[in-house]
Amino acid sequence: MNQQATADNDLLVHQDGAVVTITFNRPQARNAFTLLMYERLADIVRSLEERSGVRAVVFQGAGGKAFASGTDIAEFIPFSTPEHALGYERRLEEILVMIENIRVPTIASVAGACTGGGLMIAAVCDLRVAAANAVFGIPVARTLGNCLSMSNLVRLERLIGAGRVNTMMLSAQLMRASEALAAGFVTSVAADAEALASATTELASAIAAQAPITMRVTREAMRLLGRSGGAVDPAAEKSFILQAYQSEDFAEGVRAFLAKRTPAWRGR
Repeated sequence: MNQQATADNDLLVHQDGAVVTITFNRPQARNAFTLLMYERLADIVRSLEERSGVRAVVFQGAGGKAFASGTDIAEFIPFSTPEHALGYERRLEEILVMIENIRVPTIASVAGACTGGGLMIAAVCDLRVAAANAVFGIPVARTLGNCLSMSNLVRLERLIGAGRVNTMMLSAQLMRASEALAAGFVTSVAADAEALASATTELASAIAAQAPITMRVTREAMRLLGRSGGAVDPAAEKSFILQAYQSEDFAEGVRAFLAKRTPAWRGR
């Protein structure tokens, strides 16, 4: 089997109604990513634009022992030049931005280890749910001796605060599921993998039933606020408000509410 075919098998895509699930499928390696897997992930994310009827995307790891444990350490063996390091971080950032910019809400369904690049994939999703065995962290101070980009440090700081980021990075400690819940990093913790699958399906189905334009403008506004440090751009704010209030969906929502029926959202 050639390397590309292996990468294809290491990432699985399944659509069930309005929900697309992307599964990291290297359980024998705790779902660690090869560089080809990152490229395959980029292709999959790009292809989501061509799928019709998608209202939510779920990311998960196969096997129940890891969401994704970061980049396969074997990929770092050839690293010897500045471009190896800078090019790797640059490409990872590009792929993370692609995930952030997926046009529908995203959910990270986390069982087991969620570390390194895996943590950052979960961090750029809109919502995260976890099994009780989930652990989160960037233990590179104990393992590899590399670092996070400043862009990724900012992402984590916005989600869990500077104090927790410092503790995570400087002590190389992993954050347990209960701690992640207390920090607001995950929205719920399920007892086991089976309960996590059920909770994920329920959450994805609930999101898929909501008004698409409301979700789109909210997510775009939140991303913009994150990049600007909370500063409001009046032109963007006006645009988001008008996109929602002048949509066919808003008119449908008003009609449906008054008629005491479920709205038929069209996303326009």
